[in-house]
Amino acid sequence: MQKLRVLIVDDSTVIRRLLSEALSADPEIEVVGTAANGKIALAKLPQLKPDLVTLDIEMPEMDGLETLTEVRKLYPKLPVIMFSTLTERGAQTTLEALSRGATDYVTKPSNVGSVGAAIQSVQSELIPKIKVFCKRSSPITLSSQKPSMPAMRPPLSSPVTRPQRVDALVIGTSTGGPNALALVLPQIPADISIPIFIVQHMPPVFTARLAERLHQLSAIEVLEAKDKMLAEPGKAYLAPGDFHMTLRRQGTSTVISLNQDAPECSCRPAVDVLFRTASQLYTSNLLSLVLTGMGQDGMKGCELIRKAGGYVIAQDEPTSVVWGMPGAVARSGLAHQILPLEKIGMEVSMLVRQSRAGRAQPFAGAANK
Repeated sequence: MQKLRVLIVDDSTVIRRLLSEALSADPEIEVVGTAANGKIALAKLPQLKPDLVTLDIEMPEMDGLETLTEVRKLYPKLPVIMFSTLTERGAQTTLEALSRGATDYVTKPSNVGSVGAAIQSVQSELIPKIKVFCKRSSPITLSSQKPSMPAMRPPLSSPVTRPQRVDALVIGTSTGGPNALALVLPQIPADISIPIFIVQHMPPVFTARLAERLHQLSAIEVLEAKDKMLAEPGKAYLAPGDFHMTLRRQGTSTVISLNQDAPECSCRPAVDVLFRTASQLYTSNLLSLVLTGMGQDGMKGCELIRKAGGYVIAQDEPTSVVWGMPGAVARSGLAHQILPLEKIGMEVSMLVRQSRAGRAQPFAGAANK
């Protein structure tokens, strides 16, 4: 089998060596070259023809953002994974890179104690992403296992109805999520009458910067959630990195609680944790979205939401960066609707508006676009 060809771009000799060793240990991956800055990388791309590029952000002569911009002009579909530091500056620049077309990012290992631990950290975070984005290989590439439409429909023994009442919206997403949220949230009007709770798989620091960016783009207020914060209608609360977000009732108010319990689906924050507590609190009055992301975090939560009478929307495959999380929901028959990304924000606004006006009407074939 032909190996996946990776070009490593980083100004640090130590990092280039560490990445090369970590990736070359996998029999499906070949490091075909390295480059110390963007200019060298751009010169090597036509000769090496890599399947994927890992790209450092801070480099001399031509940094990661400049390089990414040029790569996207010349190779619009070439997967590019940014290699970022876990810092304020690293978070800000990584979000900018994602908005410019980077496929995804990984963070450089820190405080791991040894070279061996650093290599293991890189392997666990980077290799699965390489195999997903280079669709030629990987058994975990969900988009290569295209299910038939009937397998993605919920059981429609009776017409599916729009929710009679929507009191809250929960959103779960991962890979590709920052850009997906940047499209969905600005479509939601400022006068929306419900709170919104979001889990985006991201490390600490990154979630605070993401909340700021989404707030700038949206009509609603977007905040990084804090422990014991009271949820208010018309505001969106993003779970902070490394903390699960749960919801509880206090009188007539909803209170956000944060914890560092064990990861679920290898994630903290986990979508399932939020969805589970939200389904208990809002029961049939809960609206949920599962957007682009690797893995299947959110599927168990959607099961509970459906059992409680809530409503589930999944992003469709063509508009997902990775159809892992929404694909798992779709294939399990849990989604009332499977929609392209550009329609989801408008659908949410319409469902909330109609539920408030008491105009819920039955409709059939809801799983179709």
